[in-house]
Amino acid sequence: MVKNKIYLKRRDIVSQIVAYRGNAKIISGLGSPTYDVYNAGDNDSNFYLWGAMGGTAMIGLGVAMANPNLPVIVITGDGEMLMGIGSLATIGVQQPRNLAIITLNNGYYGETGMQKSHTSFGVELNKIAEASNFKKSFLINTSNDFNNLLNYIPPKNGPIFGNIIIDPQNPVRSLPILDGVELKNRFRKSIGLKVL
Repeated sequence: MVKNKIYLKRRDIVSQIVAYRGNAKIISGLGSPTYDVYNAGDNDSNFYLWGAMGGTAMIGLGVAMANPNLPVIVITGDGEMLMGIGSLATIGVQQPRNLAIITLNNGYYGETGMQKSHTSFGVELNKIAEASNFKKSFLINTSNDFNNLLNYIPPKNGPIFGNIIIDPQNPVRSLPILDGVELKNRFRKSIGLKVL
């Protein structure tokens, strides 16, 4: 975690990313990132995860590779990203131009009791993404840093990684639909696939 900084507000950040998304699909990690994306405006092009901790980036990679002309944005937390840290190497090898991974980094495992995550002890996710050959990897802890990231949303020259240092306080939960089948079906329709 970056010390002595004014943390960005997660809901403000996510609302701006959603506003800049264009036609991008958004895959949100379990817990607070899903609540944030839903709070910014429900959309059939949002795929909210309720489980599969550590899998959000790989789901985003799969959607991006299956639809190379469709921008895909993954919004997840630092704890979930740490759980699936190997996915950054796989994304770096595959080099999807249409994929951005955005990590809301509060330094804690918010869904399990606010235990400190590894990022509170100096692990820098943006450096891991950079070492994994992402085209752009940003550490974001000011509004200017964030505005620079928005120049790459929706992603066209990726893969892009944003490590956004956010306020550790969680806002009130904003819960989207919980039915996994309904979420899957509406997302499939949004990318032109049949409902199974």
